[in-house]
Amino acid sequence: MGSLMDLRAPFRRANINRESLSLQALQRLWEASGLPQEALAHVSLPGCDPVLPSSFAVGAAAQASLASAALAAAELWHLRGRERQHVTVEMLHAAQECRGFFSINGVTPSSWDKISGLYPCGDGGWVRIHANFAHHRDGALALLGCPVGEGTTREAVTQALQRWKALEFEQVAADAGLVVAAMRSFDQWDAHPQAQALAQQPLVSIERIGEADPRPLPVFTAEARPLSDIRVLDLTRIIAGPVAGRTLAAYGADVMLVNSPHLPNIDNIIETSQGKLSVHADLDTADGRITLAGLLRSAHIFVQGYRPGALEGLGFGPEQAAQLRPGIVYVSLSAYGPQGPWAGRRGFDSLVQTGTGFNWAEAEAAGQVQPKPLPMQILDYASGFLMAFGAQAALARQATEGGSWHVQVSLARTAQWLRSLGRIPDGLDCPMPAVQPLLQTSASGFGTLSAVPHAAQFSVTPAGWSRPSVPPGSDRAVWPFR
Repeated sequence: MGSLMDLRAPFRRANINRESLSLQALQRLWEASGLPQEALAHVSLPGCDPVLPSSFAVGAAAQASLASAALAAAELWHLRGRERQHVTVEMLHAAQECRGFFSINGVTPSSWDKISGLYPCGDGGWVRIHANFAHHRDGALALLGCPVGEGTTREAVTQALQRWKALEFEQVAADAGLVVAAMRSFDQWDAHPQAQALAQQPLVSIERIGEADPRPLPVFTAEARPLSDIRVLDLTRIIAGPVAGRTLAAYGADVMLVNSPHLPNIDNIIETSQGKLSVHADLDTADGRITLAGLLRSAHIFVQGYRPGALEGLGFGPEQAAQLRPGIVYVSLSAYGPQGPWAGRRGFDSLVQTGTGFNWAEAEAAGQVQPKPLPMQILDYASGFLMAFGAQAALARQATEGGSWHVQVSLARTAQWLRSLGRIPDGLDCPMPAVQPLLQTSASGFGTLSAVPHAAQFSVTPAGWSRPSVPPGSDRAVWPFR
């Protein structure tokens, strides 16, 4: 199961119009959202795949998803009484933003724990273990009978997995609450019940979940940007959700990152916290829940990346949030979607790539036996941009129609969308471009930060972050007053 030892099928070379691919994808997203078609005349999408080494249209996915968020911001600007402005998103810049490259004080943090990665199993299949959090790493090591802690080697894990079949280890790990995925081909994934459940779900679900009067968008003040005075609660931690909040901040929103003082974070929080306030609230305590409820009562958007159903037990599920704050736009991120047998399963971009067929397909295109990942965590970044897009589309509908709204995005559904964009026959021949020419340096609460600026360019209101990234808990849990 999942072995690449017999590369049976030649790589199918799809014929696609690369120049129009991103625009076509954007048009489909826009039409599904119900936003005015006139806005599409005010966007430019220069560039075409390949821009990064991949047989998939990762550049188009980055560009179209990011452009959807940026154009939605421009439409909110228009809805707030201004003439439409033009939005430009250059493909290479968008793709480079999706690589998530950054350095702090001249040092580039490591992206992965040494145990994270793909391993062959005893049946010829492969599994990917995600071990960036110590409790996930130690849980996987204990399951394999390896010593827990930082001292265990990849060789020990490889040897231990020879006693396992790939699918069996995936299931046992999932039952234990760990994050592991068995590698599948596209055909194998398409036959899976979760893939079939996902096929019935929209890429960006925007659903009315409650009644509320239309709430006029805040009146513009001097030097306003499209989302000025829009308040966003960001209860996310791992890349996709934080990218959504960071994107809304780039368009002028007041984004407040709410972190538990007891949960670990990864180094990416340094880069994805740009533009955000950062507060602590322990939702396992009454005080933490009271703090969050107080913030929610004057928020416009609530973004969360908990597993489906997890926040309901704390009193902050979508319907509960709509009762506390009628007219709220509630945005949910999941790994595998809100319905289906894997709805509650944990997952990250790299695991979803493995489980849904991309590592197999990319290796097949390269003619190699070793599974091959995509050149960046495009499922995370595209999902984050799509969350920001859906949030703004729902906010526009709330302002004109009323109601409370629930936006849902999943990494696995984004993966299906990436597949639908087709393949790039010569994509793997593209060299990895240098990111250094795009980097901008700024002061942050962590030190001197060098990172890729936001790729969307607006003709009137430049995108960017007016607040530096700061460590969790640096700010008071109070909305800024203007």
